[in-house]
Amino acid sequence: MSARRMGLPDELRTDALAQALARAVCGAGCIYLQGPLGAGKSTLARGFLRALGVTGAIRSPTYTLMEPYEVDGRRLLHMDLYRLGDPEEVEYLGVRDEVGEALLLVEWAERGLGFVPEPDLKITLAIEGEGREVMLEAFTERGRLWLQSLPLLTD
Repeated sequence: MSARRMGLPDELRTDALAQALARAVCGAGCIYLQGPLGAGKSTLARGFLRALGVTGAIRSPTYTLMEPYEVDGRRLLHMDLYRLGDPEEVEYLGVRDEVGEALLLVEWAERGLGFVPEPDLKITLAIEGEGREVMLEAFTERGRLWLQSLPLLTD
């Protein structure tokens, strides 16, 4: 496993990270977004999807559990499993059919363990004063390549 930690003092830096991730992440795979409520998971997800080319409204999947997007022939699935009553409910979303075909961006993945794919990359956000701290951890070769392609963010 390889990892990187960095500070995100404001929303502009979070957006810069989202854009850098969009340039580094290619193909299908799975990214977990973790952290407490209000840590910035949805902000990072919106910036990431926007940087990948999603236009129009980017709806929060808080109540729908999953929002699909199609950009230049690439399938993107933004999932938020916070409201799952049981991890098995992930089966009804058809995620298994998307593995290897889509890029999955999963908030609250721990609520669907055993039914969501293991992550290539896990992004953990923590509240640090007025800003955030982020830990990026790669768990697969694909994730390591993404993390190595991620430029250092500087002021």
